[in-house]
Amino acid sequence: MCRAWRHYCRVLIVGVSLIVVQLATGEAQEKIRIAYSSTDTLNSIWTVADDAGFYKKHGLDAEVVYIGSTTVGVAAIVSQDVQVGNAAGSGVANAVVRGADTVSVACFINVLAYELVVLDSVKSAEDLKGKSIGISRFGSVSDVAARELIKGLGLRPMEDVKILQVGGAAERAAGFSRGVIAGFPSPPGNVNLIPGGLPHRILADMGDLPKPYPLPFICAVTTKSFLAKRRPIVKRTVMALIETAHFFKNNKEATQKIVAKYLRGANKAYLDASYASTVKILERVPYTTREGMKIQFDEALKQSPGAKVTVDSLIDDSIVREIEKEGFIDRVYGKGN
Repeated sequence: MCRAWRHYCRVLIVGVSLIVVQLATGEAQEKIRIAYSSTDTLNSIWTVADDAGFYKKHGLDAEVVYIGSTTVGVAAIVSQDVQVGNAAGSGVANAVVRGADTVSVACFINVLAYELVVLDSVKSAEDLKGKSIGISRFGSVSDVAARELIKGLGLRPMEDVKILQVGGAAERAAGFSRGVIAGFPSPPGNVNLIPGGLPHRILADMGDLPKPYPLPFICAVTTKSFLAKRRPIVKRTVMALIETAHFFKNNKEATQKIVAKYLRGANKAYLDASYASTVKILERVPYTTREGMKIQFDEALKQSPGAKVTVDSLIDDSIVREIEKEGFIDRVYGKGN
């Protein structure tokens, strides 16, 4: 009788434990759709987080989708087709001044890291006059980069040099190789993706400017309404991305393998150059640059001068502050690193 009772108790305990685990797992694995805007190394934190298992580790059943432009990505976030997505400060600012409730909750790259790739025949700024530069879409990061690089050469965007909407990094490289455009703003290393080895040169580099252009670039963006309703999910997403940034910095080969999986035509020259550039600017503590957001906000206000919002409307640092205060970042990186 006692032996039978002990056996029953053991079975009961095991059964209850399994139910508890199943309930906990069911509650922890929250469904979420996350968007990224490019397959290049600068944007790869989103796909590395998926392939390396960091979303799952933080209880997220994440569907990770590609939307090849900040402007389109922001529209998907506003409509809640996507709950959290990569969007730069320009996209957030343009949406907010038009009445959207988009907000940046974390930024993992806070500078504009671009170079201007041009045909080899374009030897100087003067040679670029009257020609066209290709970007993804107006209002996107590539648009911001194109305008800043053109101004850095002493030229006027759209007046001296036309800006054309072409598509993502691969589409820009293809348009360049066919001579549709004379150049395109490129994240570091992307020049190595040009098909056919078309002769080219780097005419301007953001890195050569006296001060890096501050820009909330690779940012986790959601809406204030979703953040209010599902804050724990947003927090888990940011935590997963923080661990991914650490993984990125300390696992070069594994990171490059994941980048190559998503980026068609990635070669060793590209992977090495882009990794070396990106690893230097990935944030340990991903606060959104207010200086950079202010620049984008002021630009957006030119299109909607009557907007009753401030730059503080575009940023919510509370999740990063909370994560930092809890010691999570120190546990991931180790104190002092």
